[in-house]
Amino acid sequence: MNRFDSAAPLLPEILALHGKWRSNKEAVICGDERWTWGQFCAANHRFAHGLASHGVNPGDRVGIVMSNGIAMVQAIYGTMAAGACSVPINLSVSDDALAGMLADAGAVALVATADQLARLQAVAGKLPASLTLFITDGPAQSGWIAFEDLCAGQAETLPAVEISGESPLNIIYSSGTTGLPKGILHTHRGRRDWAYDLAIALRYNGSARTLLTIGLYSNISWVSMLCTLLAGGTLVVHPGFDAAAFLQTTEAERITHTSMVPIQFQRVIENLKTQGGDVSSMQAMMSCGSPLHESLKQDIFAAFPCGVIELYGLTEGIITTLEPEEAAGRWSSVGKPLIGTDICIVNDDNQVVGANQSGEIVSRGRISMPGYWGREEATLEAEFVDGNGVQWLRSGDIGYLDSEGFLYIVDRKKDMILSGGQNIYPQDIEAVLFEHPGVDDVAVIGLSSKRWGETPVALVVPTDADANPVSILKWANSRLGKQQRLADVILREALPRNPNGKILKRELRAEYRENEYG
Repeated sequence: MNRFDSAAPLLPEILALHGKWRSNKEAVICGDERWTWGQFCAANHRFAHGLASHGVNPGDRVGIVMSNGIAMVQAIYGTMAAGACSVPINLSVSDDALAGMLADAGAVALVATADQLARLQAVAGKLPASLTLFITDGPAQSGWIAFEDLCAGQAETLPAVEISGESPLNIIYSSGTTGLPKGILHTHRGRRDWAYDLAIALRYNGSARTLLTIGLYSNISWVSMLCTLLAGGTLVVHPGFDAAAFLQTTEAERITHTSMVPIQFQRVIENLKTQGGDVSSMQAMMSCGSPLHESLKQDIFAAFPCGVIELYGLTEGIITTLEPEEAAGRWSSVGKPLIGTDICIVNDDNQVVGANQSGEIVSRGRISMPGYWGREEATLEAEFVDGNGVQWLRSGDIGYLDSEGFLYIVDRKKDMILSGGQNIYPQDIEAVLFEHPGVDDVAVIGLSSKRWGETPVALVVPTDADANPVSILKWANSRLGKQQRLADVILREALPRNPNGKILKRELRAEYRENEYG
């Protein structure tokens, strides 16, 4: 059957049509390499046929352990065109976790860049013996098939394989950097619908020129990639993030869209203030991964005429966005649900609560994941069924809706501090500390207290090497509520973050677990 007979084409067909009708338009730019849509689709299709020639069938999982570059873009979309399911691996995970994810996904093939070979060889004994290995750059090595050999002589047409809307498109593992995170499954229909809805919310169109600075294994990058490619725009991929390079590329390539995490925006603003730059081409920017504190959000609005769209969401499928036009007066809000998505707040008794009452955020809509890969119990734990029998997806986050329906995030459930029987939300304390001129970055965690069980402690990255932690402590406690007051301020050079910019509080809690306060 011709796959174009479908009334609702899936992403491989949509991209192939762009290759036909936008053949000479730029699709992907990586350094000195620039591919038109015709070249991009031809490369994807050669890769797809190459996978099939080595026994990779529709639905098979293909591990992707790669650094950012044009080869990684080809591997992701070539795998998609083959009807196989990509499993992009976060490069910051431990070697054991990497091997565990590939085994958990049941990968039958693995694509890697040469810079990842040493770590893969170190865990070779933990990988499936039947794994077919492909290397993207340089000549073939023992046991590995070179990209050039994989794609040589292959057809440049979209493979005639059957893909349904429920076929698996990718598995993205949750952001944990230790242990074995859960694999979040997305289908072809789900990803297509997700891209459609996000493209509207984030203002993408065919003229989009989108700069990617986060690893392409991240769901944040998938937002930018799929929205841009769905609309027939152009991707500009950087190997990593550098604030000066971001500004230089924005000016040189007339970048219109990007997605970053707050710490990246902070570095860009700092660079703009000292070095300057032309950002007039920017039309829409998304921030996600962790909350934008109010002062930084206002700085972004002052520096970029387009402002910023703050997105709150989970890879599992919950998404809200705050329109730039609605930000003033609601600087700490994360907006309203994505088109076609509904949210509500439930308390510990699983009862839906009203406006301005805090509880767990739950969501339902067509973008929700079908489940965790091979984790039926975890999938069931993520479900909330209301009194009418309607199924919702739990977020694990605490928030509330104001009287106008705007969502505010209070904190992660697991990061909440229970002190003297009172719930304390670190994010509230962090928001106060960010107002201190000497605080560059901060994380508040709960540590052991003889009197209270737990007590909040602030881990601060100061702006000045001569910062006084006692002075910061007194300043903060004079502004905090009695139950929120800090037991200590500890200065650090940096805070541990995952590649999406999220502070790894579990690592901080482990590092300071021997600390005990009165």
